[in-house]
Amino acid sequence: MNGGHPHRDDAHGKGTAASHDVFMQWLEGVSRVSDPFGVSAPILHAQIAWMAHPAELASRMAHLSSDLARLQWHTLQRMLGLPDPDPIPPAEGDSRFSDPAWTELPTFDLMKEWYLAFTRHTQDMLYDTPGMSDKDRERAAFWWRNWLNAVAPTNWLFTNPVALRKAMETRGESLVRGFRNFLEDLKAGEVRMTDPDDFRVGENLATTPGAVVMRNRLLEVIHYAPTRPRVHAEPVVIVTPWINKFYVLDLTPKKSMIRYLLDQGLDVFITSWKNPDADLRDVTFDDYLLEGVHAAVETARALTGADKVHAAGYCIGGTALAMYMAWANRRFAADAVPVRDWTLFTTLVDFRSPGEIEVFIDEASVQSLCEAMARKGCLEGKEMATSFRLLRANSLIWHYVVNGWLYGETPPPFDVLYWNMDSTRMPQAMHGWYLRELYLHNRLVQPDALTVAGEPLDLRRIVQPLYAVAAEDDHIAPWRETFRIHRHVSGERRFVLSSSGHILGIVNPPVDPPKRSFRAAPVEAGDQAAHWHAANAATPGSWWSDWMDWLKPRAGSLVKARPAATADFPELAPAPGSYVLER
Repeated sequence: MNGGHPHRDDAHGKGTAASHDVFMQWLEGVSRVSDPFGVSAPILHAQIAWMAHPAELASRMAHLSSDLARLQWHTLQRMLGLPDPDPIPPAEGDSRFSDPAWTELPTFDLMKEWYLAFTRHTQDMLYDTPGMSDKDRERAAFWWRNWLNAVAPTNWLFTNPVALRKAMETRGESLVRGFRNFLEDLKAGEVRMTDPDDFRVGENLATTPGAVVMRNRLLEVIHYAPTRPRVHAEPVVIVTPWINKFYVLDLTPKKSMIRYLLDQGLDVFITSWKNPDADLRDVTFDDYLLEGVHAAVETARALTGADKVHAAGYCIGGTALAMYMAWANRRFAADAVPVRDWTLFTTLVDFRSPGEIEVFIDEASVQSLCEAMARKGCLEGKEMATSFRLLRANSLIWHYVVNGWLYGETPPPFDVLYWNMDSTRMPQAMHGWYLRELYLHNRLVQPDALTVAGEPLDLRRIVQPLYAVAAEDDHIAPWRETFRIHRHVSGERRFVLSSSGHILGIVNPPVDPPKRSFRAAPVEAGDQAAHWHAANAATPGSWWSDWMDWLKPRAGSLVKARPAATADFPELAPAPGSYVLER
């Protein structure tokens, strides 16, 4: 015990804590101005927090000393030419050091081990920083991890034994090709994941026959030609995300969800959104709902003569569909809602924990982004694409830097990666509103907190049956967060959890033998995600067949198939239309 002046010590401790709080508030204010996207501020906060907790820092340093002692012994063994198992193996799924040279050559083995040790302890300390919020810890770890990924020895010629070996084997030709790839990437303004010349939309991608039957300033509605003489009476309307182009659902014929639905005897319409520029800067979300989602639904009803449609929405297209369903259940009488049931693919409606993208979103970053959009009138697609690639920098950036620039390899053709590079812009007014109201304030799950197109939205009013699909490895719409929609809507609900991620969990055609698996079961009132997961075993195969078992009995009787275009809805352009080709 301390003797003499306990009250003075207490006062001193409180004063120190108060001073620390004042300093952190001042630092946060400065950061909002000088660092709106939170790149350096969280790391600085973490350093200050560790200095303010010396006991925890001492414990962490003791743990580090133990690992360093093991590393030093490993270093000694390798310098003597003796084999020694890696004291710090790469994390599961980290393929950067998979070449045997990283283990067999002592110099590069030691480089790898010291890098992994420094990386592992830095990341652990950031995640365990005392006195910081979880969000600040995650931000600090995210930006520090991206810096550590960038300086990895695999990314540099003279510290990458594979690159050096290839240069010697090819007598420098790999370096010449790599420099050529570097110049091409520089010209393109991005690290290319596949060669754009390998694909042409409408020629070897998005080739399913159909017609644009409606066009306005925001979208084209495509109606596909039937592949069966008879189809179900009520059509399917797919609302695609406007942050990418629609043809992810119509890649090659074997991967095309559109073609699969047609072969199942369904009549299919899809949205193809305009790639907006500054001329559409003042377009609002109200416009996207009325001129977009509602226009597509009404086009399908009018062309087919069906009273109702079966709607599906992908990613933020699904979020828009959820808002439309709440809007329609307020706008129309119960029996006049134009959608009979709805399907969601990897869709968030509750944004309180929206996945790893959260590291980019707070008041300061959204404000800075809105100011930048105000100057241009829109958000460039490549800016958003870069943000998503940073979430998986090793696999989506540095992998292509190493293989393309250091190894001189040409990226193989990959349709999904070409689609991923084919980015779109966001109009200023709509995108700013979307970020603030949904991501920042999470108002969609607050009854009547949002008014869209003249109607206050309340998800509890939605009574139409719901089929919701999520993906286990989705880092954009985490499946446990997508499960939350079942807390907010009424009516029959079925949830499906596919293996794989945000794209391949959805673009998941049936194949033999099966590549993936899925869990599918109804959701009862009060079900929690963990309980639902534990109660339902995985089934090999594609969830597409389960969806058909759920959807087709609801889609009406079989009728004579309609042509893609009619006298009342003539062909404005053959599928895939003109908007999808805009750059």
